[in-house]
Amino acid sequence: MKSHNSHFYPTTLISLIVLSLLFLQCASKGSDVIVEDLLAEWTFTKGIEGPAIDINGNLFAVNFAEQGTIGIVTPEGEASLYVTLPEGSIGNGIRFDKEGFMYIADYKMHNILKVDPVTKMISVFAHDSTMNQPNDIAISPVTQYLYASDPNWKDSTGKLWMIDRDGVVTLLEENMGTTNGVEVTQDGRRLYVNESIQRIVWVYDIFDDGSIGNKRQFLKFEDYGMDGMRCDSSGNLYITRHGKGTLAIFSQDGEPINEIYLKGKLCSNIVLSKDEMSAYITMADRGCFEVVKL
Repeated sequence: MKSHNSHFYPTTLISLIVLSLLFLQCASKGSDVIVEDLLAEWTFTKGIEGPAIDINGNLFAVNFAEQGTIGIVTPEGEASLYVTLPEGSIGNGIRFDKEGFMYIADYKMHNILKVDPVTKMISVFAHDSTMNQPNDIAISPVTQYLYASDPNWKDSTGKLWMIDRDGVVTLLEENMGTTNGVEVTQDGRRLYVNESIQRIVWVYDIFDDGSIGNKRQFLKFEDYGMDGMRCDSSGNLYITRHGKGTLAIFSQDGEPINEIYLKGKLCSNIVLSKDEMSAYITMADRGCFEVVKL
């Protein structure tokens, strides 16, 4: 009996360890995270993008019901048309400044548009005809300068721009890969930019004048693309994995924290709630938001 037990207990222990590792692996893939729908499918078009939340907790995205519009979703979950953009304009990224003005990357007309929160009047804040198509935008909480990604999908190249408070446009870098998602950390010290086709995320230091330097590779994926990015107050980076249908979360050191599987596959962009307890993700293959309870 002793010889039997001496073999049994180590085997049982190994089995328990294997089961524990399998459980941890499942947990790391977000199996314990709740993913819910916000709104019915196709409330927005397949061009749903640029989610942003204003100081009142309203959620916004581009292309509500039809292209060339901005939709608003109240904290109570009621969706409606917010504004219709000027003829020929179609929005992508959206951000708000400290004063509550909305900025929209108008990729069709090479503009950054500005919307007055009181009058809803739309003006051209910045324009540069040498932009391919301003795509995603981020805003520094320190300088309030905007940063815009600018992909050329046909050639798999891209640029990176900065727009100051006067609407002056500065080219920061060209001859990049397909620049797409862009984000500034909440302390204003780092700028993240991803290249969707090349599957690389770059990080830069931001200097006092808004310029950037010390570029280095933050991470690289071996498969699938990327789209939108957001940082939380701890410096963690949230990345939508377009085509894979996941939300990947990394520490500021580039260490993986979690990967959460969504319902759809074509997750385009993301915004975090003010309390950082939820992530609202725009889904191009469903025309609605999916909400991840973090």
